[in-house]
Amino acid sequence: MTREEKGQIIDELAEKFAQHSHFYITDASGFSVSQINAFRRICFHQGVEYRVYKNTLIKKALEKKGGNYDPIYKVLHGFSGVIFSKESGNAPARAIKEYRKKNEGKPAFKAAAIETDLFIGEENLNVLSDLKSKNELIGEVISLLQSPAKNVLSALLSGKHTIGGLVSTLEKRAK
Repeated sequence: MTREEKGQIIDELAEKFAQHSHFYITDASGFSVSQINAFRRICFHQGVEYRVYKNTLIKKALEKKGGNYDPIYKVLHGFSGVIFSKESGNAPARAIKEYRKKNEGKPAFKAAAIETDLFIGEENLNVLSDLKSKNELIGEVISLLQSPAKNVLSALLSGKHTIGGLVSTLEKRAK
């Protein structure tokens, strides 16, 4: 690969990092072509993109993007794959866990950047997969806000039927 090709890949990768506020770095070593394709299919169904890059290119692209990614630089060894996600911070973690159901321990989780937070190490994968997306959190808040109003409304509506039944019973007794 020539310097110009490397420079072009670094520019493209830096642009991807800038466009995607969520990205994960995994260990891609030990994958066969069919395994990588199967993992890419799962990533596609989760709405994320998986690509394998050289560690030096990842490091240079992150340096070009700017920010403090020193902890991520420390885990860049071996073969590294990057999972990009625009919408959800937990979709890549779910893709990794789904693939692991059939393939034990692969791919290994190295690091993740969610917005401005960095998560380093395998122990963070479960936490990341349980994260809720922005839309899920908004939906929960809306349902919590609607809950008291629905309770009051249902109590009033059920009371209407109770009062109507009581009035009709009293009317029948009076006759």
